[in-house]
Amino acid sequence: MDDELRITVLGSATPYPRPGNPCSGYLVEGGGVRVWVDAGSGSLGELQRYTGLGAIDAVWISHLHADHCSDLLTAYYALLHADIRIDSPVPLYGPPGVADRLAGFLTNGPRRSPVEDAFAVEELYDGHRARVGGLDLYARAVDHGGIPAFALRIEDRDGRRIAYSGDCEPCPAVTELAADCELFVCEADGEGPGHHSAGQAGATAAAAGVGRLVVTHVGPGTGPERAVAGAQRAFAGAVEYAAPGAVFAVTRRTGEPGSVTRRSRTPGCTTPSPASSR
Repeated sequence: MDDELRITVLGSATPYPRPGNPCSGYLVEGGGVRVWVDAGSGSLGELQRYTGLGAIDAVWISHLHADHCSDLLTAYYALLHADIRIDSPVPLYGPPGVADRLAGFLTNGPRRSPVEDAFAVEELYDGHRARVGGLDLYARAVDHGGIPAFALRIEDRDGRRIAYSGDCEPCPAVTELAADCELFVCEADGEGPGHHSAGQAGATAAAAGVGRLVVTHVGPGTGPERAVAGAQRAFAGAVEYAAPGAVFAVTRRTGEPGSVTRRSRTPGCTTPSPASSR
């Protein structure tokens, strides 16, 4: 896991899951750890194709719209009430209020559900940094219709970098965050408040000087082929679609620029992890 920094697309559908394509979810691996980035509906099932929930070292949530976080609810049940054993709560980095939002749904009586028994919650803010194993997670606040929302840059010890827009309209923060990253995963839901269009995703990628662009969260009125074509009109580099199961790996030799390769992935785990590796 240490010879590359890679991201596996668990799902990229919006605003609801489609057959074979859950809502937003990604598995990031590198630096000896695994991070589940966004937990849209259906992504937990796909996560388990590649690793057990008990083997996840941290969860990072961009914002609290259901198509990015709803599988935290079933992850809570899995961690506390099923066949997964953890030695300590799983670190959860999310927007302000994430613990109370979860508890509001999960609580069914006078006692608040013990969300913190499953997740060690740390709230995000503009400029938030977290170290998870050999990965540095850096968050910037972005514009998504007035709600707390964040974009993410992941960097390993060798300087390999992946940026993820979350959901946001074009703004200086996401361009600065993605600057010079080898790989930029950017939403292309459609032009309008709070979102990038495909063309705007390409323009942000060009302004940031990224190596490769992957368009994700493509709106139902656009479709993957049109999204890629729209982004290519504004960005001269390679553009691909975040198809479920696609893996994008950033590799780098000492003293050389990083490169990104795409490949498919053979599922490596279809049963729950019986114990935490953390």
